[in-house]
Amino acid sequence: MGDGIIFCDRLIRDLKRASEIIRSANSILVITHIDADGITSGGIASTALERLGKEFTIVFEKKITEDTVSAVNNSREDAVWICDLGSAYLSEFKRSNIVITDHHVPDTKWRNKQTFIDDFHDIYHLNPHTYGLSGSYEISGAGMTYLLAKTIDPSNSDLAFLAVVGAVGDLQDIRESGLVSYNKAILEEAVSAGDIIVEKDVRFFGRDYRSLVQFLQYGSDPSIPGISDDSRGSAAFFSELGIPLRNEGKLRTWNDLTVDERRSAADRLISMAVDDDARKRLFGEVYTVTRFERQTGLRDAKEFATVLNSCGRYDDAVTGLRICLGDLDALEDAERNRSDHRRNISSALSYIKENRLLRERRFVQYFDAGPEIRETVVGVVAGILLTSGDAKKGLPIFAFAEADDGVKVSARATRNLTDRGLDLSYIMKTASEMVGGYGGGHTVAAGATIPDGKEEEFLDIVEDLVSSQII
Repeated sequence: MGDGIIFCDRLIRDLKRASEIIRSANSILVITHIDADGITSGGIASTALERLGKEFTIVFEKKITEDTVSAVNNSREDAVWICDLGSAYLSEFKRSNIVITDHHVPDTKWRNKQTFIDDFHDIYHLNPHTYGLSGSYEISGAGMTYLLAKTIDPSNSDLAFLAVVGAVGDLQDIRESGLVSYNKAILEEAVSAGDIIVEKDVRFFGRDYRSLVQFLQYGSDPSIPGISDDSRGSAAFFSELGIPLRNEGKLRTWNDLTVDERRSAADRLISMAVDDDARKRLFGEVYTVTRFERQTGLRDAKEFATVLNSCGRYDDAVTGLRICLGDLDALEDAERNRSDHRRNISSALSYIKENRLLRERRFVQYFDAGPEIRETVVGVVAGILLTSGDAKKGLPIFAFAEADDGVKVSARATRNLTDRGLDLSYIMKTASEMVGGYGGGHTVAAGATIPDGKEEEFLDIVEDLVSSQII
């Protein structure tokens, strides 16, 4: 299946077993995450169940809480399918016929519990970590959900494009400037179906809708000297190449350029990159979703994922789901969400800078936004700060924001730090539990919820853990 990848025999066996549970159930509760990976997972699961003629309910969750665990354990449905969530809470589930398609680091206590016959439950846990794969870049939650949907019925292979959007939304293409491993295999299925076109191009965000100047000005990763965060420098760049910024009075976008113009601009940008790593991040694979017209804002996989993220982060994941299911009438609502998202990100960054909230310790940097930044976007803001010149790339960043059930903490790190041994998933899980909270995620990005007033104690523990990990 694609790129010479041979799928693990144990994974294939487990997919078949899980598919039998779904097929045999008359009613199913689907619980999925609110980000792009979770919403596309929900779209894949919903479509697969709809095609089977199953009775099902889908619920979107920001995170697994005590209420979520209770809803799962007390569900009257024949089966529960949890997408892009659940792995970190395996030991909390107390019913049978649970199927989990997730990619986050699993609950290490779960296997121990299974040794007690009274505590044994039929949980079909499909997670790359259990098959020796990375859940950070080899396959996403949507990818695992897609593999199960395709096992349920091979005709669901037409949903591969949603798994690609989910993976890109989860930044799984960042490490190698393109999708690899199982993600690559799924991508090739979407290409074969005619739903995705893969090109090599500049990987900045906004190819379809940002003006040329904004495309370069706000394309902050990697930073290009004299261009990034510099509108005049970006305009001069195109002027020097003889590339007009307008056509018949209308501002041009990157995708408006001719093949020769784009090649000329890309070559110049590559020559301006500061090092080989920056060149690698600048130029690589980009993915066009052919099912949608350009004016929808869904034709570029990154932009599609951003639309879904903006829906989920503003308590409107259902609109994102409608888009995944092909309902373009939902785009008007999605555009309002996306406008709110852009405005909130911009104001959040300004708030942090103007109030000088970013602080440093010896091994970490952090900011506490309190109630001023939504808990659903504080991680995005932390990631943007880390790739900008406003934060140190040599330190992981931790962001705090008020949440209904305590304090939300989001952590982000560069690949360089994770390559040196940093594992944010372990750090967030360990530190949060030591102060009475809970957390988890990936090596490069993770989250937690901790009790109010425990921030300093949490940071003390985090510092000890970071200092012990980094080589």
